[in-house]
Amino acid sequence: DPATYRRLVGRMMYLTITRPDITFAVNKLGQFTSTPKASHLQAAMRVLSYLKGSIGLGLFYSAEFTLVLQAFTDADWASCLDSRRSTSGYCMFLGNALISWKSKKQQTVSHSSAESEYRAMEFGSREVVWLRNLLAELQSEQSDHVAFFCDSTAAIHIATNPVFHERTKHIELDCHQVRKRVVRGVIKLLHVRTTNQLVDIFTKALFSPLFYSLVGNMALKSIYLPS
Repeated sequence: DPATYRRLVGRMMYLTITRPDITFAVNKLGQFTSTPKASHLQAAMRVLSYLKGSIGLGLFYSAEFTLVLQAFTDADWASCLDSRRSTSGYCMFLGNALISWKSKKQQTVSHSSAESEYRAMEFGSREVVWLRNLLAELQSEQSDHVAFFCDSTAAIHIATNPVFHERTKHIELDCHQVRKRVVRGVIKLLHVRTTNQLVDIFTKALFSPLFYSLVGNMALKSIYLPS
């Protein structure tokens, strides 16, 4: 019954507001709501099983943290086997608190992993601009540039070195908004090792050790465990 599957996925979408650890799984499940199969329902039940085993897990916001915005962005190149489109993801931290995250399939097919990472950077930089304006209205203006972490050195070179743009004319023009935001001092691009890339949890399926390690680094804590 497709209606049962759609209701289940719809409820999971609301749950991602407080459970970022299931964002990627729900994003994948939502792509098959038009014609779901039994295998998709089984995958949804696996997510429910995980939720039942971690029912006390949630976002932790400490009363003592600095109001400094940080951003992480990543992309999984050509991860969709049907359309060969990549998956973009980002997460934003205010101090140590996770305040914004997203996982989304890119609208076009990228020719290389660097191009898909660059599109993900533009996707995340838009969220940074919006959050900076929101924090300014809340009397917490970000006077300095926002640390913007990415694990692709090629994408960082494209955004910081105009010479590389001669080789990237096939990339849509709006992606070069990243370079403009770098020049204006809105963001500062920094490299992060793939093993420390928190956004991997929003762009691809991970083995259990790495998955739980990233969950612990994202300020997700269980109310049933001692602090």
